[in-house]
Amino acid sequence: MAQPIDSAGDVVVGAMAITVTVPEELRWRDERRGEEFELETITVRMLPDRTLAAKAYGRPVAGGRGAYVAFPVPDRAELAALIRRGADRAGELWTAHG
Repeated sequence: MAQPIDSAGDVVVGAMAITVTVPEELRWRDERRGEEFELETITVRMLPDRTLAAKAYGRPVAGGRGAYVAFPVPDRAELAALIRRGADRAGELWTAHG
């Protein structure tokens, strides 16, 4: 089966995703459906236009598995820096893949 090719002759990549662990000192809490979550990871996707989109995920504070629910990432400079550093590191790892 042929791969979709763009006008430059490159294979089309729809999006790439990474998961960045949020250090304890940067974690925050949010509530969904009456349940409080501590946000521990950020899933970062690089979209086809090379912009980044991010959603946060975590565990219920009360314990248990809870639902896999996405939360917005707050507009905080230290979280934006973490996302950028995670994307840069992922790029280094992709470049060095075997």
